[in-house]
Amino acid sequence: MTVRRGRLLAVVITAALIVVLAVLAVRATGDPGRPAASTRSASPSPTAASPTGPPPPPVLVPGRPGEPAVARSAQEVRDDSPPRYNGLDTVYVQMMIPHHQQALEMSALAQERAADPRIRAYADRIRAGQGPEIKVLRGWLATRGLPETAPGHDHAGMRGMQSPEAMKRLTAARGVEFDRLFIAMMTDHHQGAVTMATDLLSVGVDATLNELATSLATEQAIEIARLRELTPP
Repeated sequence: MTVRRGRLLAVVITAALIVVLAVLAVRATGDPGRPAASTRSASPSPTAASPTGPPPPPVLVPGRPGEPAVARSAQEVRDDSPPRYNGLDTVYVQMMIPHHQQALEMSALAQERAADPRIRAYADRIRAGQGPEIKVLRGWLATRGLPETAPGHDHAGMRGMQSPEAMKRLTAARGVEFDRLFIAMMTDHHQGAVTMATDLLSVGVDATLNELATSLATEQAIEIARLRELTPP
């Protein structure tokens, strides 16, 4: 090997070593112009939205007498307790089911016995409104594992409940006589429902029943006024 060729080989080997060292240095330190993959995955994009949205605002919880209120997270004060109700709520529901059922029975008689078509139309509204309400009342009891009827409870003693004798007279009546009896009996029936609903509002604790009783008392009062307008001369 000549001296010239030996010098050329040395230059090539030196250049190759420089390139290899440069590549190793870049891999060790990372490319400053381009973030490493692990860095990109660890740092969220500033424009990316949070998958869960903003946290709920804190809730101000009153302190005990003499102590200041404390702000707590919504999760800490979330109420997971079951809905509250008492025995009077239960009795009201158990009474209103047969009470509504009698109103449906009276309304069914009107289709073939009433002389005034307005009485028949009124009876249709009773069936359309109180039928679904019975389902709501039964659902309230079923959800709480309660029976539909209270043992030993006498439905005949409920406010506005018509006696078996009165129901027999209504069944036997026809025409204008039926209209008069129907209006008188249904008015008394509605007044009893208003009284029962009003009583519940002062003693019951179930929020759903309070709303239902309020709505029922208002609607029944309106129906009483409509019935009086239908009274034959």
